[in-house]
Amino acid sequence: MTETEEFEELRPLLFSIAYRILGSVGEAEDAVQETWLRYELSGTAPASPKAFLSAVVTRISIDVLRSARVRREEYVGPWFPEPLLADPYEDPERSAELADSLSMAALLLLERLSPLERAVFVLREVFGFGFPEVASAVGRSEAACRQLAVRARRHMDDGRPRFEADRREREELAERFFAAFREGDVHGLRELLAADVQLVGDGGGKAPQWGKGVSGADNVARLLGVLGAPFARIGGFVEPHEVNGQPGAIFRDRDGKVINTWAFDILDGRIRTIRTVLNPDKLGHVGPVADAWAVVRETQRARRSED
Repeated sequence: MTETEEFEELRPLLFSIAYRILGSVGEAEDAVQETWLRYELSGTAPASPKAFLSAVVTRISIDVLRSARVRREEYVGPWFPEPLLADPYEDPERSAELADSLSMAALLLLERLSPLERAVFVLREVFGFGFPEVASAVGRSEAACRQLAVRARRHMDDGRPRFEADRREREELAERFFAAFREGDVHGLRELLAADVQLVGDGGGKAPQWGKGVSGADNVARLLGVLGAPFARIGGFVEPHEVNGQPGAIFRDRDGKVINTWAFDILDGRIRTIRTVLNPDKLGHVGPVADAWAVVRETQRARRSED
């Protein structure tokens, strides 16, 4: 197998590691590309290309994350990871760990860790690397990595999100939710929402959003209940789609351009959290991006024409 073939075979793994460390599709893709360039220039034939390339992409991602954290502290409004529609890496033996670590809720928990803790947790707990490999990747001793792993695991366990276990039940609930949204069925929406549901948007100051968020089943149901019908009337449509491993959707305008993505946290047969990414800078990898402000104005005009 050639160097190029080896790298392409490992590319899904490298991207998945980088994305979980960085929470950004674009930055993860750049980290993988930089890893390839370093591999090409190294002139060495590592005994384990997987261990070597995973270490390189991890080190690059740690460096990128350190500078990204400064920018995130200055971010306007809530910051969410860039939505990922499908994880390119699959491992049947670690499917639960991979799925759990991909959700918006889990990625936001990872944001609380230091870059080193985050990298150690991702390599060890999510992808199952041994401590010798983890130590080599992050440039610390095995003993130090074990301590980092313990601290990271404790932080993650303290806030670990819980989700509906049955995948089909989650999908069916999401289907009922979007049907009620399209019909403007406030009662139907309320029945599917947890009492303390949170609707939160990441617009980054570049797109319309709901202030600091909307809380409570009644408030969220009323807000969404008046938007669905006029949104459909102006040609907008909802494309149900898994987002970060959880039920969600892509909202598109009449031309099929992306307005935002939604991702749900579902537990005990109710939607607990709706996270929507509206920042156009975070949606380009999903498809051509719509003018969300224009869509909102047109939806409001259509809604007023009903009254």
